Parts: sequence; structure tokens; C-alpha cells
Amino acid sequence: MLGLLAAVLGAGDRPALAGGEDRPVREVVGGTVAPQGKFPWAVRLSMGCGGTLIASRVVLTAGHCVDGTGDTDKIEVTAGVADLKSRRALTARSVSVIRAAGFKDETKGDDWAVVQIDRSLHLPVLPLATEPVRKGRYTVMGWGQTREDSMKQERRLHYASVPMVSDASCAKAYKKAGVKLVDDEQMCAGDQRVDTCQGDSGGPMVGQNRRGQWEQVGIVSWGLGCARDGYPGVYTQISTFRPAIVAAVQKLQ
Repeated sequence: MLGLLAAVLGAGDRPALAGGEDRPVREVVGGTVAPQGKFPWAVRLSMGCGGTLIASRVVLTAGHCVDGTGDTDKIEVTAGVADLKSRRALTARSVSVIRAAGFKDETKGDDWAVVQIDRSLHLPVLPLATEPVRKGRYTVMGWGQTREDSMKQERRLHYASVPMVSDASCAKAYKKAGVKLVDDEQMCAGDQRVDTCQGDSGGPMVGQNRRGQWEQVGIVSWGLGCARDGYPGVYTQISTFRPAIVAAVQKLQ
């Protein structure tokens, strides 16, 4: 299983945090250890978030995982391995970041950012979905905590299959916690058996297209705890932001 340190949304409470005390992060609960090479585009960022390689020198992650738009060399990227301690791990440093212009915090949408790195990692890149997700199950992954009460994140990549939850059901659930979901920007998935958790923020939700190839449909964003009854994980919907993400990538190349 993957895990995360959870926080509660509601009066006086905050969403699950990723990285430091002021950084939201999520991880995978109810997952399986990924074999080497299964998800070659999955990367780990040094602030405690996940990400995906979507161009030879560009990583896609969550907006709440970065400090904003601009030049920076503070982010280290670990890639090419499922085990972060592997001697085969590839590393790179950030050069510049572009965060969604409308980002305020993860609960209000626009939760995406792209990070330019200082060298090509010569790894496969993950295509972005062009269409909204359908009903069914999708795959999530990360190096986050495997239980809500866990105090550590994982050294090995975990992944799991999560069921999509209807927008109406998810919005109704989070309305009780005082949070209004952003239509067409956020989507929900997970149940009491499987969910993302602390440390998984910025990582991908993926599905397989008609050709059987992986494509990214979502970004791990936030949630109320991990695998809590009635509170699925919330994800940034890629299809909504694909044109803006592609334009940002072009600026960085």
C-alpha cells in the first residue's frame, strides 16, 4: 500500500499536505510495489511531490508543489527508477518553473505546473489525454505514505487502480466539509480500499488509450485524509488544461 499524512478539511482544518508543512501532498493507499520500468516517465521531486516527464526536459506536477513561476535551481528530480535508492537513478535540477496563472490553492483549481530541467534524461515521455475521463478505473502511483497514519514516505514506487467517482457524488461529499469543487477542472476517484495519500501530490493518474498506450488523465491534487469513507481523492483534470500545459512546455523548450 501507499500512504500519506492526512489532514482534515473543514472548520479549522486543511487539506492533506505534501512535502513540508505548507505544501500539499498525497500518496497511494492499497497499492502494489511497481516493478522497475513499468512507469518509466514517473519522477520524484525533492520537495516531496511526484511528477511525470512529458517532454525530454519538462516535468509536469501539481501547482501547489512549487513556489510559483520563475527561474529556480532548488528542485532536484530523481527519475528512471522505481527504487529511489537504486544506483541506476538519474538526477537533474530545475532551471525554470511555470505555474498555472490562475492558481491560488489546490482546492480552488488550476493546480498544475511544469518544471524545466537542466538536461535531457533520455526516458520515455507520457502523452497528455485530450478527452475527459470516462467511468471506470484508472491507475495512480507515487512514493508517498501507504497509510494515513504513517510517518514516512516510501522508497519504492507504488501504484493502484482507483474507481472514478461521479462529479455529483464527490461535490455533495465535499460540500459537507465546506469545500466547493471546481466544475470541469477537478475530478474524483478512490474509495475506502484505495486512494492517493500524503507524498503523492503532483503524481499522475493514467489510463490506456484505444491503442493500449498509457496517457495522463489527471494530477494528484488534494483530499480529505486518505481512503476515508465518502471522501475520494481529488485530481486536476488534464483535458481541461492540456492547451495551456502544451503552451507552457513550448515556452520552456
